[in-house]
Amino acid sequence: MNTATIQETAKKKTSEKRVGKEEIAYKVYNNLYLNLTNRCPCACTFCLRQNTDRVGESDSLWLDHEPTASEVLSAVKSHDLSEYNEIVFCGFGEPTEAFPVLVEVCDQLKALYANPIRLNTNGLGCLINKRDICPDLKGRIDTISISLNTPDAEEYNRIVRPKFGPASFQAMLNFAREARKYVPHVVMSTVSTTISKADEDRCAAICKELGVTYRIRPFES
Repeated sequence: MNTATIQETAKKKTSEKRVGKEEIAYKVYNNLYLNLTNRCPCACTFCLRQNTDRVGESDSLWLDHEPTASEVLSAVKSHDLSEYNEIVFCGFGEPTEAFPVLVEVCDQLKALYANPIRLNTNGLGCLINKRDICPDLKGRIDTISISLNTPDAEEYNRIVRPKFGPASFQAMLNFAREARKYVPHVVMSTVSTTISKADEDRCAAICKELGVTYRIRPFES
């Protein structure tokens, strides 16, 4: 089963239970999350989209269409930004799949608000866009959080199931190395209890070599 088929099955499974409107801007903890797209080059075995259609205080995150930059900004303006610590690009898809919209929204947000902007990503944006997107992040993104998941390329391909195949793991590492030239804070993360202490140590070593921060995120069921 390929990545697209796996994702479509997950969407059908969760959208059948959908109640309420689709969500572009939604609250998670004290941050405002922006949902740009449902497209993703991965079909992770642990993806929450397989079992739910919402996160935090959101309505359904399955989008009927990809919002324009104007629609995203309109959704942002319906919130009081003084109530939020960060603005985070993170929805039910990979934000760099909608990179032109992301860039346009960032420019408007920087002009209007003081909130720092974070990008949560799988780190495959350069493969997705078929070019180096890192220079375009300068002055737009304050923090990048990249899902490392595992220190092992073979295991990464098994659990993340990227459509780009074996090249994906190294492309993700290359993205992290390059992004730190343009973004003040680059973080790579794994989830606690999902890998061994030995593998956490290997992840920490990878991050040290790349010159980025390693974070172990708490497991959330």
